[in-house]
Amino acid sequence: MHEYALLYPDVVRAGSLLNALQAEADRAASGLTVESTSSPGWRRVAAEAALGDRSANVLMAQRERTFSVDCWAGAVRMATGRTGDLSEVAGALRSWLRVPRVRELVAQWPFLRPWTLAEAHERGEAVPERWRQLREAAARMQNTALHELVEAAFEQPRLRVLSPGRSMHWVSFSRRAAPPICRDLPQVMPFGDGRYHVRFVDGRLQEVDSAAEAVEVIVDSLPDDAVPRPSDR
Repeated sequence: MHEYALLYPDVVRAGSLLNALQAEADRAASGLTVESTSSPGWRRVAAEAALGDRSANVLMAQRERTFSVDCWAGAVRMATGRTGDLSEVAGALRSWLRVPRVRELVAQWPFLRPWTLAEAHERGEAVPERWRQLREAAARMQNTALHELVEAAFEQPRLRVLSPGRSMHWVSFSRRAAPPICRDLPQVMPFGDGRYHVRFVDGRLQEVDSAAEAVEVIVDSLPDDAVPRPSDR
């Protein structure tokens, strides 16, 4: 507590980050309402604000005077940043709940930076952007099998409307780009000599001999509802 008193005398005097932030908001007559987080262990060092599907959370660092701020639209983190100025934090929270676009937010509060897909989500173009990023990444890698797989999948219309991802060598597909990511669609991984493993939701593995065959197996096993609605993309 002594260390916190040195780093955060204003927060300690107020009794919690919530109280200190609310006081800053009230001094600015911003109309911002600050709330406690759902985590009991953080009740003095964290706070959040929400309006509609927008929210922002703030957390105090332990060894330096730094407030970490994350701005969310639904389950998508749109901007993040760190500052030692509590008035900046209060101002950024108010702006995020009212400013319509993330570009305007970070222009107003330079300590924040946008998530790489933030503006694509705002435009409803997160799926095409994820495909663009995956294709560029695969083209840069010295992995011909992965590159062939990504291009073959992109050429298939039923896969191109899904959101692609890559984790631990597996290429996956989701009905939506925003969390929660779907886990009920097949995944595929190149494993050498031009061969691929297709993994189904029940854990079964099928070995195939080409990227084109892997894509064909995936498409044939997609459930009828796999093509997302426009609002899900």
